[in-house]
Amino acid sequence: MRTRLLPLLIILMAAVLLALGVPLAVSVAGAQQQKVVVDRIDDTARFAALAQFVTDTPGESNERQATLNSELASYFDVYDIRTGVFYANESAMAKAPSDFEVPKAGLVRDAFAEALLSRRSHDPHQVWPWQRDRLVVASPVIRDGDVVAVVVTDSPTGQMRSRILHGWLVIGAGEIAAMLLAVGAALRLTGWVLRPVRILDITTHMITSGALKSRVAAAGGPPELRRLARSFNEMADNVEDVLEQQRAFVADASHQLRNPLAALLLRIELLAFELPEGNQEIASVQAEGKRLAQVLDDLLDLALAEHTEADLRITDIGALTAERVAAWSPTADAKGVRLVGDCPPTTAWADPVTLSSALDAVIDNAVKFTPKDETVQVTVASDGDISTVVVSDHGPGLTDEELARIGDRFWRSGRHQNVKGSGLGLSISRTLLAAGGGSISYDHHEPHGLTVTVRVPRSGPAA
Repeated sequence: MRTRLLPLLIILMAAVLLALGVPLAVSVAGAQQQKVVVDRIDDTARFAALAQFVTDTPGESNERQATLNSELASYFDVYDIRTGVFYANESAMAKAPSDFEVPKAGLVRDAFAEALLSRRSHDPHQVWPWQRDRLVVASPVIRDGDVVAVVVTDSPTGQMRSRILHGWLVIGAGEIAAMLLAVGAALRLTGWVLRPVRILDITTHMITSGALKSRVAAAGGPPELRRLARSFNEMADNVEDVLEQQRAFVADASHQLRNPLAALLLRIELLAFELPEGNQEIASVQAEGKRLAQVLDDLLDLALAEHTEADLRITDIGALTAERVAAWSPTADAKGVRLVGDCPPTTAWADPVTLSSALDAVIDNAVKFTPKDETVQVTVASDGDISTVVVSDHGPGLTDEELARIGDRFWRSGRHQNVKGSGLGLSISRTLLAAGGGSISYDHHEPHGLTVTVRVPRSGPAA
C-alpha cells in the first residue's frame, strides 16, 4: 500500500510546487526585463530631449548635433548598446556605431514605426534565457507637438538573460529543497498512517499460521486505525475463546466417552463367551467398538495437538527418519512391501516427538495402501532453508479432486472406506507440523501412487 500511496503524494506535491514555481519563474523573468526596459526608456527619453534642440536640416553639422553624436558614441562604448536618432525618412540625425541603420523588417523597424505614431515602446516581447534576441526600445522626438525624429536603442540581452537564469536556478534550488522536505514529510506521514496496517497484516498472518496469541499493539497511527486495532484484538480474543471451547469440548468428550466405551467393550467380550465360537455378529460389534475407540483416541490427540506448543530444537532429520523407517520395516515386511530409506545426516529445527508422529502417520498410510511386492521410498534432503522428507509409494494414488481434500478431518476416499482408519491421522500430522513452522503436501507419483512431502525449517525461531 505504501508503494501506491507514496507516489500519489509525491506527484500531488510536485504538481503544487510546479504550480507555484512556474509563475514565480515567469515573474522573475518579467521583472528583470522590465527593469532593463525602464532603464532604456529613461535613456531614450534623455537622448530625445537632446535631439529636440538639433534644429538644422539633416546633414549639416552644429554644436548640438555634435554633442548628441558624442553622447551616443560614449553610450555605445560603455554599454555596447546601438543607438540612433532617425528622421521620419529614416535618415540619421546621429547614431553609434556608424553602420547602425533602420532595416526593412525586424524588431528595430517595428519599434521605429510605433514611435513615429507618437507611442513610446513600453511592452517589448519577453526574452527568455534560451533566446538570443536583442531588446529594442524606441522613443519619439516631439517638437511643437509633431514627431520629428525617433530615438532607437538596440540592446544586447546577455546580462539580462544571465540574471534571469540565475534567478531561475535559485527558484529551482528552492523547489528541489522543498521537494526533498515534502518527500521526507510524505515518508513520515505514510509510515505513520500505514504502520498500524502493516502490524495488523503481520498479526493476521501470524494468527492464520497458528499463533493465536498474537495481538496488535494499538499504539501510533490515526485514531481510526487505533480503534480498528482494538476491535481486531477483541475479535481475536473472541475467536480464540471459541476455538478453545471447541478444543476443550472435543478433549473432554473424547476423554469422558472412553470409560463407558471401555466398559461396553468389556461387556461385549463377556457376552462373546456365551455365544458360539465364530459368531459373525459379535465379531462385527467388537470391530466397530474398537474402531470407535480409535476414533475417540484420535480426536483426543487432535485436540491436544491444537493446544500444545512445539518444543523446537536442532534435530538430525536423517537419523530420526531412519529410526522411523526401521520401526515400520517389520510391518512392511509382514505385508510383503519393500520399505527403503535414503536418510543422509541433515539438521533442522523441529520437535522430535511431533515429527516422529507425523512420519509415523505418513509411512503408515504409504505401507497400508501399497500392494504386495511394491516399494515405499523414504528420502531425506536439504534445500537451502528447508529440510524435506519425501515418502513415495506405488499404491493406487488419488485423483486431483481427492488430492485437494486429503488431510481434511474425517475425510477418506470412497475407494478406501473398508481400510482401517479414522481419517484423522494426516490432519493431526498437519496440525503438529504447523505448530513448529513445518508443512505437509501431497502430489501424484508417476506412474501411479502418492508422494507426500514433509518440510521443516532449518532456521531457528529467533531468525
